[in-house]
Amino acid sequence: FYAPCSHPQVSNHLTLIAESLPSESNEQSSTAATSGGNRNRCPVPGILYNMNTIESFHALDKKSLIKAEAKKIWDDIHTGKAVEDSAVLSRFLLISFADLKKWTFHYWFAFPALVLDPPATLVDLRRASQYFSLEEAKSVSAACNEWRNSSLTADVPFFLVCIDPNSLATVKHIKDWETCQSDVNKLLFGFYDPCHLPNNPGWPLRNFLALISVRWNLKSVRFLCYRENRGFADMGLSLVGEALITVPQGWRDHQCLPNAVGWEQNKGRQVSRCINLAKSMDPTRLAISAADLNLKLMRWRALPSLNLNALSSMKCLLLGAGTLGCQVARMLMAWGVRKITLVDNGRVAMSNPLRQSLYTLDDCLNGGEYKATAAVKSLGRIFPAVDAEGVVMAIPMPGHPVPSQEEDNVLEDCRRLHDLVDSHDAVFLLTDTRESRWLPTLLCANTNKITITAALGFDSFLVMRHGAGPFSSNDERQRLGCYFCSDVVAPIDSTANRTLDQQCTVTRPGLAPIASALAVELLVGILHHPQGIFADGELANSSNSGSSEQPLGVLPHQIRGSLSQFSQMTLVGHSSDSCTACSSTVVSEYRERGLEFILQAINHPTYLEDLTGLTELMKSASSFKLDWDDDDDDCVEI
Repeated sequence: FYAPCSHPQVSNHLTLIAESLPSESNEQSSTAATSGGNRNRCPVPGILYNMNTIESFHALDKKSLIKAEAKKIWDDIHTGKAVEDSAVLSRFLLISFADLKKWTFHYWFAFPALVLDPPATLVDLRRASQYFSLEEAKSVSAACNEWRNSSLTADVPFFLVCIDPNSLATVKHIKDWETCQSDVNKLLFGFYDPCHLPNNPGWPLRNFLALISVRWNLKSVRFLCYRENRGFADMGLSLVGEALITVPQGWRDHQCLPNAVGWEQNKGRQVSRCINLAKSMDPTRLAISAADLNLKLMRWRALPSLNLNALSSMKCLLLGAGTLGCQVARMLMAWGVRKITLVDNGRVAMSNPLRQSLYTLDDCLNGGEYKATAAVKSLGRIFPAVDAEGVVMAIPMPGHPVPSQEEDNVLEDCRRLHDLVDSHDAVFLLTDTRESRWLPTLLCANTNKITITAALGFDSFLVMRHGAGPFSSNDERQRLGCYFCSDVVAPIDSTANRTLDQQCTVTRPGLAPIASALAVELLVGILHHPQGIFADGELANSSNSGSSEQPLGVLPHQIRGSLSQFSQMTLVGHSSDSCTACSSTVVSEYRERGLEFILQAINHPTYLEDLTGLTELMKSASSFKLDWDDDDDDCVEI
């Protein structure tokens, strides 16, 4: 859209913004909704070709493109559409290529104009105040202001100015040209002129003269370049001119398409323009845009069902900010997760930066910074838009008795962990010890949170998603198990009397990135599965895995891998009624007794086994005997 010039030294440029693009498939209704009755938005229809590569942008046949747009104008003139709706006389063409990674935009505008051959001759051009008498100028100004203030005509850019012998001016639609021939002293073809130059009419005049010559076969045309000052007609800025037209041979024939010009020049040359917005943009917004672009391209090319809103709104709690925690945090950011909370009470040691990707040597100095704090700072440097929080806190563990003087602190840690689990959507268990995963597993089962465990051996790993809690609103199908469902003993202190190699995480360096990536992919799979946390465990290469129905493939329960064999397999394990972390017995006891129950489980290693019936199970197993016949060579497979 454009509007008449309103400043003696500044032209009113054509404006193309996001609103210019149709929001629906019906372009005509969109254009009408955008511009209807707005005096500052005279509509100009156009077409945009946005290319996918810079090579295709340069390879466009520009001559054919502008010829196609000129034919639209030519057809509208001959069919009479341009008389009924004069806005179609002015069209634009835009070709572009957007490099959204570098924020570099290549573009080229064209404003198609039909070429008069021979060209029109401008024999007179002066200020309107010099052409009209004083009375005529006042009357023309009043008539134009009335035309501009009416919602029916404010955005109609071409019109007729009729002045009778009594110097009374009226403004009419160009379709009324025949009725204006009688009792008119002066008749001018007016148009909204966006140009400010005192000696040059604006670009809309070109196709207006083509219409006049074809429709009415006029040899001489008196025209008004209408311009304004502060929203009102200004005869001192407006121009009146006369053009002599020789109707080109063949123009009366609809099939005779004239030549067209209109590609905008760039500093006097016929080349496209290029603008780089990266330097003028906020680096944080650039980073956000670049990160979102990768995910949007992924959705566009391969995963139309990818739910970016679900990912960006996900709040993830990472328990452990070590080798696994660092990798998981980075993978989550790559998937578009913006809210990440890391919990750890350790400090960065000299051995950490090589394997734990969020830390550097500076984090190890002066005794080492807390991992949770250093990790948050590092995440902010990598991606400023991340909403990361570090919590320095120890996780209370069974088998680690609490002295009476420390009970209040431990109970406070329990409350804090409960609040953290409650305020997040997904929890990753990434700690070093088995017992440190017990309390988070219980809390997640109680609140039915998405829970994912990753654990490392020397050359093997386990990644699994916990099933829904025992009191979740699910059907009667058997629940998937948690990290503790396969155990027949309660978690105990695994840190006492450990040698140096047992105190350090001794694993092959490539193991943590593999396990971390699989853990995050499990989360994404859960979010995109129609049953979410209640989805059954699927096996790879299984006929009933359902992978053909889900765009991200199978959603396994457990993934166990071995680097020594370079192998990986998927397993399914169902929940156990004797589980020390997620069984209904344990969750019910926690709901009834709360922190008192947790304190008892921490201080008394056998309490959980007694509660769940594991003690009786082990007694019955130890009393079971097998009689072997040494003379029988047959093997018995159990």
